[in-house]
Amino acid sequence: MNPFTATALALTLAGPALAAQPPAPDEGADPALIVRGDYLARAGDCVACHTAKGGKPFAGGLPMETPIGTLYSTNITPDKTGIGEYRFEDFDKAVRHGIAKGGGTLYPAMPYPSYARVSDEDMRALYAYFMHGVEPVAQENRDSDIPWPLSMRWPLAFWRWTFAPKVEAFVPAPGQDPVVARGAYLVEGLGHCGACHTPRAFTMQEKSLDAGDGDAFLSGSAPLEGWIAKNLRGDHTDGLGSWSEAQLVAFLKTGRSERSAVFGGMSDVVVHSMQYLRDDDLLAIARYLKSLPARNPQDTPHAYDRQVADALWKGDDSRPGAALYLDNCAACHRTDGQGYARVFPALAGNPVVQTEDPSSLISLVLKGGTLPATHQAPSTFTMPAFGWRLSDQQVAEVVSFIRGSWGNRGAAVSARDVERLRDDDSAHTSGDDIGQVTDHSGG
Repeated sequence: MNPFTATALALTLAGPALAAQPPAPDEGADPALIVRGDYLARAGDCVACHTAKGGKPFAGGLPMETPIGTLYSTNITPDKTGIGEYRFEDFDKAVRHGIAKGGGTLYPAMPYPSYARVSDEDMRALYAYFMHGVEPVAQENRDSDIPWPLSMRWPLAFWRWTFAPKVEAFVPAPGQDPVVARGAYLVEGLGHCGACHTPRAFTMQEKSLDAGDGDAFLSGSAPLEGWIAKNLRGDHTDGLGSWSEAQLVAFLKTGRSERSAVFGGMSDVVVHSMQYLRDDDLLAIARYLKSLPARNPQDTPHAYDRQVADALWKGDDSRPGAALYLDNCAACHRTDGQGYARVFPALAGNPVVQTEDPSSLISLVLKGGTLPATHQAPSTFTMPAFGWRLSDQQVAEVVSFIRGSWGNRGAAVSARDVERLRDDDSAHTSGDDIGQVTDHSGG
């Protein structure tokens, strides 16, 4: 996983949302172009990286941890301390080419490899919005905390020359369904979903940038700060194989579906971005994702097993972790692992529960999570953190119980796995502002 982009998206945005009413457009600006740019900025979730906790929208300052130090997102408001002096050509070079106004290469925290396929028309709409539809904020950009010589930027040019694709407009595949093509444009381009959900090579580039470049694309990430971005391909065990288009649309629009609920950094994507998209675009995204085949050709659908549910119903909690599950989890997720629709996710057949790497489930037990409110689903529900009351061994037992019950096919975890994540969490955050682009999915 790209430690720059992924961490930027992983940090939970606790600051204000975008202003409900943008400032009045400058005289001579095209209002329709500004409105379109506003929509595209929502689709790209630009606010998530460019707004610090408690800060003004798009004024930058959000810390982004990387293996070599901390970066801070930049001010992209039309103030002179931001992009107020950018011509369209400067804006385009930064967004699609990864080249700063002064000529240097941007850190890959700016996902310009994905943005390289954004159309010229959409780029002009985005420029119009950021120059005329965003409130100027006078806030100087903060220097990175990366020590010299690692702070030298000139080596980044070699990375860009080697791994960034050619900037060219997205072209649908011959005969491709127009709805799927629209979804591909949004997912592979402006939505830059692969920045978190595609694995990274040793040199930190995404192993694939689109669906036509192998089965690594959107197949899930390595752990980052205790969370993984899940597989979005057609696998049933840890992907979207058992999801329907309707469930995906509902999830993106409201953060929940009949069997799933969002948590972590994906909450920001839903709250600040996806819930504002038109239904036709949400359908396009869902249909495109459903068009991706499973990465594992041996993958099979989840088969529910009632053995554990029957045992718990009869009061048999002799299995390791069963008593802990009854005491801490069953009230919300039920003894049959089916949860409650649109409130508490099902654990039976849940892809997050069955991933090869159990980091997300362990972290959720340790830290808890809150299902955010959206326009279409204004209620919120919170899963409490259990890290303060359960030992590493107890967390390992209850997580292993969940991963191996009701037909789930996840391997057992150890107390050392839990200890490692608990230690990493203590080293990186106080626990109130970290999340990951993933979901507590029920499919």
